[in-house]
Amino acid sequence: MEKSKVYFTDFRTRLGEGLPTKLKRLLKKAGIDQIDMDGKFVAIKMHFGELGNLGFLRPNYAKAVADVVKELGGKPFLTDCNTLYPGSRKNALEHLYCAWENGFTPLTVGCPILIGDGLKGTDDIAVPVNGGEYIKEAYIGRAIMDADVIISLSHFKGHETAGFGGAIKNLGMGCGSRAGKKAQHNNGQPTIHQDKCRGCRRCQHECANNGLVFDETTRKMHIDTDHCVGCGRCIGACNFDAIEFANWAAVKDLNCRMAEYAKAVVDGRPSFHVSLVQDISPNCDCHAENDAPILPDIGMFAGFDPLALDQACVDACLAQQPLPNSQLSDNMAKADFCDHHDHFENSTPESEYKTCLAHAEKIGLGTRQYELITMK
Repeated sequence: MEKSKVYFTDFRTRLGEGLPTKLKRLLKKAGIDQIDMDGKFVAIKMHFGELGNLGFLRPNYAKAVADVVKELGGKPFLTDCNTLYPGSRKNALEHLYCAWENGFTPLTVGCPILIGDGLKGTDDIAVPVNGGEYIKEAYIGRAIMDADVIISLSHFKGHETAGFGGAIKNLGMGCGSRAGKKAQHNNGQPTIHQDKCRGCRRCQHECANNGLVFDETTRKMHIDTDHCVGCGRCIGACNFDAIEFANWAAVKDLNCRMAEYAKAVVDGRPSFHVSLVQDISPNCDCHAENDAPILPDIGMFAGFDPLALDQACVDACLAQQPLPNSQLSDNMAKADFCDHHDHFENSTPESEYKTCLAHAEKIGLGTRQYELITMK
């Protein structure tokens, strides 16, 4: 396969030009104007950050992307899907309040903000995965699949399970509805914490498979293991964080499923991908905090191939020196430190990302071979 072109620029700025303006130049240099956006709905998929986290991308960058889309005649909207776990983004109302509190409003980003899988994370579309080995149908947020063009705007950083979070994770895990995230993360059925259950029965109204049984004596809900299919819709219905999954998938399975979900999102329509490698925290922006960066800020990457983009960002990170007073440097200073010769695995030894990249290439999401083109 021919090498993909990945465009790069650092965070140095010339006099009178801020980083958002430089990002616009990078998008145009990378050929975003090759996509026909005239009158088209353009989904800009990004992460709005969990409340308490300060490592997520600033709204200024999102506005830069939206501005370019509007220049090309497109109708952009920022989007993300609800989370599977309890937190400040588990339904559309809380998700929007979280986005607003973190600075993302139509005024600051220049376009609407839509939660891709609806109020409770159940508004999705089953999308066939061409060449899928783990997933035959991916459950993707309806608003994301209704868009004519998809742009991923990713904060490239570490991740406690997947090694790093970049374009593939932003697309695959991020675009999955609650059922889609469950299909990637989990092999089992949910658990109800009896101490948190209020007996309100909201979850029971969402269950289509008679998988929930209400105990009239204790006034608590229980899982009927004979009928529960593990769809996770009950989690979105619970306002008290009483329901969650416990049987998480192995890292390799998660990585492969995530790659297949990303392929489902981009197949059959134009896509473009941007990753900003800065504030490289050891964990996901889904955390309600962000630890000190493990590596120095590097720059901005853009291109049409999400796999090549992720590979280029990984290679750029591996070429850096670890920052002091970080999770990575602390691990490397331990007496029993085992060097994996990889910053992400040294930072979080239980994580692994290479199977994701290999599987993404195997199923035709893109190529790991790239030509890096630097823009000043």
